[in-house]
Amino acid sequence: MSNLEELVKEINRFEAIISEWDESQRCVAVGLKRAIEALHKAALTSLIKNLKQESMSALRHAVADEVVYAVLLYHELVKPPKPPLAQRIQTALQEIRPGLKSHNGDVELVAIKPPDTVEVRLIGTCSSCPASTLTLSQGVEQAIKNHCPEITKVVAVNNNPTVNNTNSSLISPFSSKITSTWIKVATIDQVPEFSVLAVQIAGNSLILHRQGVTVKCYHNACSHLGSSLEKGNVENGIITCPSHGFQYKLKTGECLTAPDVSLHSYPLKIKDDKVFVKLQK
Repeated sequence: MSNLEELVKEINRFEAIISEWDESQRCVAVGLKRAIEALHKAALTSLIKNLKQESMSALRHAVADEVVYAVLLYHELVKPPKPPLAQRIQTALQEIRPGLKSHNGDVELVAIKPPDTVEVRLIGTCSSCPASTLTLSQGVEQAIKNHCPEITKVVAVNNNPTVNNTNSSLISPFSSKITSTWIKVATIDQVPEFSVLAVQIAGNSLILHRQGVTVKCYHNACSHLGSSLEKGNVENGIITCPSHGFQYKLKTGECLTAPDVSLHSYPLKIKDDKVFVKLQK
């Protein structure tokens, strides 16, 4: 057997045979395998140390062989190759994109400026949102740095800034709708005082909270990156976003972390112990 693929097939064949043995037999085989692997790793570690001292070029030449590299990788004696920087940045942006899109926003890579800077553009409502600085630093920048430690600066650029200071534009998924309707979402007894009730109505995710006889309804999305709030801790009438720690007063929707980005609230009325929310459609 001369190549890596054939060697791997042979190993897999024996592992398939062993998998059909009873447990005591498998334990013996696994113990033997681990002991042999430990011996090989110790020998390879010593060999690498000696080669580093004698000839780095010889070590690089040896690692270039696919079988040698595969064995060293298996024993965690070499690091797996990193994907290209641009690919890792796109992976980072893809992770936070769902949260941005829940606010009708997005982000795109503009430029990579070696050795340590990335330029991005916030799109849609994210570009003019009062929390855009926090979105950049706590969302986009952190995600990129997690995947690309060599990047130390993430800069937002905006070629066509559009400013909209109305709070309703921050979150509302109904901006293009003009007709509204009242929909029953719960009864008063179903709405908790020490947590929130999450409901899905006509494709809309809402949270409800009660303080005494007063009930409030908000869009189930943190104003920071759109994370769901339903599992957030509620204490003294304040809910904390479980993703990034943003805090909101459930009585008013006011954000205590970034005062300009309140929760989006919905008109609400109570009739015969039934809670109705006004949705636009």
